[in-house]
Amino acid sequence: MQYFPMFVDLKGKSVLVIGGGEVACRKVDTLVRAGAIVTIISPAIEDFLQTLVSQGECHWVKNFYSQEMMDSRYIQVWATTDNPQLNHQVHSDAKKFGILVNVVDDQPYCDFITPSIVNRGRIQIAISSGGASPVLVRNIRQQLEYTLPQNLALQAEFGASKRRDIKEKLPSVELRRKFWEDFFELPQVELAESRQQLEACYQSLLDSNVVDEGLVTWIEYGDDFELLSLKALRLMQKAELVLYPGQCPFVFIDSVRRDAERIEFNNEGNLSDQLKIAANKKLRVVVFITAKSAKYNLLIGKSLKLSLA
Repeated sequence: MQYFPMFVDLKGKSVLVIGGGEVACRKVDTLVRAGAIVTIISPAIEDFLQTLVSQGECHWVKNFYSQEMMDSRYIQVWATTDNPQLNHQVHSDAKKFGILVNVVDDQPYCDFITPSIVNRGRIQIAISSGGASPVLVRNIRQQLEYTLPQNLALQAEFGASKRRDIKEKLPSVELRRKFWEDFFELPQVELAESRQQLEACYQSLLDSNVVDEGLVTWIEYGDDFELLSLKALRLMQKAELVLYPGQCPFVFIDSVRRDAERIEFNNEGNLSDQLKIAANKKLRVVVFITAKSAKYNLLIGKSLKLSLA
C-alpha cells in the first residue's frame, strides 16, 4: 500500500492554491465544499474561480507567486500551474515549513494524492490506484455509481438521527450493531424514498425483538476467490470471528470484516474448542474449510454451510 487512506477535516482550515486555471477550478471547488479557507495566488483566474471569490467563498491574491507568500498557517498547498519549475519551487518552499503539498500530475512531488470520489451526502467512497491508472479508477467509480442505491444519503441521515434513540432501546453495542446490519439489509430500506418509509422499517424491526445470538457459517474455499457467492461475502462482512486452516489463501481471510478476530486452527479438536468459546460469547463466526471436505461434518451439524459453485 503506497498511500495511507484517510479523510481530513478541512473545515475552517487554511489551504493555499497556486494557479488559477482549469485544474485549480476542480481543486478549489472540492476544497470549498469541504469548508476549507482557500487562498488562490495567480495573476489571473478562470471565471468559475472569479465567481467563488465574488461570493466570498475563497480569497484571491492577484499576483505571481513568490517565496515570501508561503506561510505556516496553511495545512495544505496545491501547485496547479502548467510551469513545472514554478510548481517545484512551491514544493520546496512548502517543505521548509513542513506543509503537505501536492503538485498536480507530478507524483514524485506529492505528499498526498486525491482519490476519485463517489459522493452520496454523508457517504463518501474514495478510490485510488496510487496514481498508476486513473482510467481504471474512473471505470471502478462508474460501476459503483451504477450499483449503489441512490438513497444512500437518505439512509445515512436517518441512521445519524437515530443514534440517541437506538441507545435507549438497545442497551449493548453488539445489539445495536446487529440491529443496523439487519436494518440496512432490508429490501424496503434500499428502495425507500422518504424518511417516513425508513421510520416504518425501523419501528417494525425494533418490534420484532432483536436477539443477541451467535451464528456459525462454514464457507468452502478453493483457488478462485471469485467463485464465492454473494451470500458468503455478505456473511463474511458480518463475522466477528474468523477461523481458518493454515493453507487457506490469504485473499479469503483478508476479505472478511476488518475488525473481525482471525484465529488459525490446526485440527478438529482445536476448532471445536474455538467454536465452544464463540458460542458462549454469542459471536457470529465464519469457518473456512477446503472444498468438499467431509472431516468437519460432525462439527457442522445443522449450521449453515456454503459450498463453492
